[in-house]
Amino acid sequence: MTRKQRRLTLIGCALVVLAIAALVLNALRDSIVFFSTPTMVAEKHVEPGKRFRLGGLVQPGSLQRGDNLAVTFEVADGNAKLPVAYKGILPDLFREGQGVVAEGALDANGVFKADTVLAKHDETYMPKEVADALKKQGHWKDDYGAKPSASAAPTQGAVR
Repeated sequence: MTRKQRRLTLIGCALVVLAIAALVLNALRDSIVFFSTPTMVAEKHVEPGKRFRLGGLVQPGSLQRGDNLAVTFEVADGNAKLPVAYKGILPDLFREGQGVVAEGALDANGVFKADTVLAKHDETYMPKEVADALKKQGHWKDDYGAKPSASAAPTQGAVR
């Protein structure tokens, strides 16, 4: 091969790799977002049956427990709320007023049927995406990211 042929082969291979990368990114465009808020779901007009992640705060007073581990609750982002139905064991720290991310799909009635529910793991943690969404919508409270006070920290015995 001459230098010109090698150069053209290299350029051709680079173009093929870039084209494949562009196709993959285009196919994953909607899946790149960690979760959608109820407002985003309403704006996108998500069709029933399409799987996605829903994130927001569990609406106070909306949690209802049914038979055989069935629960319903509403996830809100300050502007919109979406009813969620889940059948299974909820995380130990799941409670009203806390951040949650649920995976599943909308049904024909507009209810989000979740097959996985994730909750905050401690009092100071909030997923970055949830915090960003709350800040963007003006519902961020300065004490969300506050560290626990020194009086709440466990004490240890003196070392001898």
